[in-house]
Amino acid sequence: MEDTTWMANNSGRSEFILLGIFSQSKHPALLCVIIFVVFLMALSGNIILILLICSDVRLHTPMYFFISQLSLMDMMYISVTVPKMLMDQVMGVNTISAPGCGMQMFLYVTLAGSEFFLLAAMAYDRYAAICHPLRYPVLMNHRVCVLLASICWLLGSVDSFVFTPITMTFPFCGSREVHHFFCEVPAVLKLSCSDTSMYEIFMSLCCVLMLLIPVTIISGSYYFILLTVHRMNSAEGRKKAFATCSSHMTVVTLFYGAAVYTYMLPSSYHTPEKDMVLSAFYTILTPLLNPLIYSLRNKDVMGALKKMLNVGPVFQETMK
Repeated sequence: MEDTTWMANNSGRSEFILLGIFSQSKHPALLCVIIFVVFLMALSGNIILILLICSDVRLHTPMYFFISQLSLMDMMYISVTVPKMLMDQVMGVNTISAPGCGMQMFLYVTLAGSEFFLLAAMAYDRYAAICHPLRYPVLMNHRVCVLLASICWLLGSVDSFVFTPITMTFPFCGSREVHHFFCEVPAVLKLSCSDTSMYEIFMSLCCVLMLLIPVTIISGSYYFILLTVHRMNSAEGRKKAFATCSSHMTVVTLFYGAAVYTYMLPSSYHTPEKDMVLSAFYTILTPLLNPLIYSLRNKDVMGALKKMLNVGPVFQETMK
């Protein structure tokens, strides 16, 4: 009888139900509109930043190359989860197929992991620029930048190829209600009716390693940067060095802080509501904040934006 019940629960049920953040809200329609506006602003901000970096010769430097890669990741990052969530709310459907869930999980983990390593590459770039300015063009030539970016994408996909197949092959013999707005590994794993404790330990160790390597690179880079800045005689030089590093450190703090909470803290610290709120922050808001952090606090980017906005009037003047 138990075997029959188990088969009945599993047969014909290849879909998951995403409960989402709208079910927790007293005003789901208003929340839907706000998230849609944030989504459009995030896409627009990152697209504009990429276009500025590609079009302005002054921004053809390693630092802006990595910023354009970050913007590309953020655009894909927010597009993996938000459109599906908004469409479900509008259409009144909150299901996702098992293959769709696996694909969403794979892309999300790939992009998050790639961003971990990209932030480390950006820290190394600042170290090379500030600590070795004369050798900087050699240390960070175009080939090196492309190689570092490619390694970041590759390393980010490693966890996806490991975590996604294992997570999706666990038996789900009970409820298929995911207390989340997308298929994040910990949220889906809670639905499994088998013992996942060893896998969770393995996943935590992998996450520690994935965080430890970038954090070590970032910490080491900024240690030497601070030593170099401390020895500078020029106040203007110090100010410029801190300005370029502060934006990066702000992004690092936002992204890594959320990752540590999600993947490294014990389950006793987690509740479905807290997890959803935090995931909404670094999945929806971070892609909006990153272009603002790197543009509003950057004179070169603002100068390129003003130049782009002035192209129209100048073109009209010349046509007259």
